[in-house]
Amino acid sequence: MIATVSKPSEGIISLNKNNIVKDANYMRKQLGFLPQDFGVYPNLNAYEFLAYMAAMKGIGGANLKPRIDQLLEGLNLTDAAKKPIGSYSGGMKQRIGIAQTLLNNPKILIFDEPTVGLDPEERVRFRNLISDLANDCIVILSSHIVSDIDTIADRVVIMKDGALINQGSQESIIQNVSDKVFETTIKKEQLYSFKAAHVVVSTFRKKDELQVRYISNNPTENSRLQVANLEDAYLYLTKNN
Repeated sequence: MIATVSKPSEGIISLNKNNIVKDANYMRKQLGFLPQDFGVYPNLNAYEFLAYMAAMKGIGGANLKPRIDQLLEGLNLTDAAKKPIGSYSGGMKQRIGIAQTLLNNPKILIFDEPTVGLDPEERVRFRNLISDLANDCIVILSSHIVSDIDTIADRVVIMKDGALINQGSQESIIQNVSDKVFETTIKKEQLYSFKAAHVVVSTFRKKDELQVRYISNNPTENSRLQVANLEDAYLYLTKNN
């Protein structure tokens, strides 16, 4: 709805006091949007594809080629820029999608699951890019990968089944579980019953035992209180709402 693809059944969405439900073009002129399923033209190379997308966005002029060069370099695609996009890996195609999103120097950026298919190095590069972009525009990032959120987001919204269940700064959300995250060691055969009684975050095998990080209001004996993080809060809130 923020990207003006769908209309809300009720209410308004405003940007600079302008109702974008009634005036979608006001948003579209300032918007960069990367959906989760982003299609490319496999026979075009990166230069051709970005030039085509620029034309679709009404972008041209003498500054277009330097802008494309800048984006390809920033997203580590310069070496592959003249190869057909159909020969790219999934991560490279995702980076081309990010590049087209940034062509018009948008003031509002929406990324839906943008790091799917990226390797660890590419994900770090993407996070750094988002941090830089956030100095000049609003960035809305939708992701199930909590590590993508906790390194860059200054405000977090948690949703479940289409409903808002919590929002605020990372610190305020983590506060929900600040005294509920523990670690203990159990026998492997105890894991099933342990999961039935607690929210298990992770397990680590240690010989014949399991080291378990879990969330609970009633910790077991010999459990050690841990420093809570955003992933703990996400699991706790979605399990208990």
